[in-house]
Amino acid sequence: MTDPTPRLRSTDPADGGLVAEFDVDGPEQVAAAVARAREASTWWAGLGFADRERRLLRWAAHLTRHAEEITALVRAENGKPRDDVFLELTLTLEHIRWAARHARSVLRPRSVSPGALMANHAARVEQRPLGVVGVIGPWNYPLFTPNGSIAYALAAGNAVVFKPSEHTPAVGRWYVEAFAAANPDAPAGVLSAVQGGGETGAALCRAGVDKLAFTGSTATGKKIMATCAETLTPVLVECGGKDALIVAADADLTAARTPPRGARCPTAGRPAWAWSGSTWSARCGSGSSPSWSTGCAGCGPGCTTGR
Repeated sequence: MTDPTPRLRSTDPADGGLVAEFDVDGPEQVAAAVARAREASTWWAGLGFADRERRLLRWAAHLTRHAEEITALVRAENGKPRDDVFLELTLTLEHIRWAARHARSVLRPRSVSPGALMANHAARVEQRPLGVVGVIGPWNYPLFTPNGSIAYALAAGNAVVFKPSEHTPAVGRWYVEAFAAANPDAPAGVLSAVQGGGETGAALCRAGVDKLAFTGSTATGKKIMATCAETLTPVLVECGGKDALIVAADADLTAARTPPRGARCPTAGRPAWAWSGSTWSARCGSGSSPSWSTGCAGCGPGCTTGR
């Protein structure tokens, strides 16, 4: 009998080999994950800054101890070189630690001026957890980028439901399970993952989260904003895009050639800073470089990594 549940297959970009396989989470499964997160958020927020700091630092320590394991997984599923993964993991750890150690000072209640019309009153601003935050991450930096939302949401006392990219679901699951392994006393809903593509992401937008953070393409970002607008769910969107490289008329053209070409190579040519075209001064001819190849620096004409 054929299993009616849709499956998500994650493959190695180098050879197409299977890395992992997951059930696709539909609206019912996503709603259940948000409900569990809602229940767990009360416990997590009630811990206070000091207890959350200890648990977040335990999570960072667990990631550090298992650095080789997660590095191998990111390499298999994302395809980036080992050194690039270590850099990404280092940045991820720094953000978790900073969020854990500074949440109290950044979010502490503070007195503010009530204004001249209410001079006989006192006023203060107090930051409280929203409750449940949804995070939809990209594939090119599957640890560092979503962690920029997840670590800070957790440090502030929110529970998080994370949908990793459908191209790096195993990395997302490992990241979430590392938190649970480091904090066995925490309810499962403090940090959880749902798996799937665009339909799963849309379901997360509609599942009653209190805020949603998304990183990805501009086209998908527009859909995220429109879907969240249905319920007036606050949304934070970081949309991808590329800019032209501008080479001024007085530039050393030889020196200007190599660094930008090399900058296109990381993450299969899709880092946030990758340039997609060049604009040259009039003295270079038609406005584009007649001598640059489309390949990365050091690669042959057949290189497709930087295209």
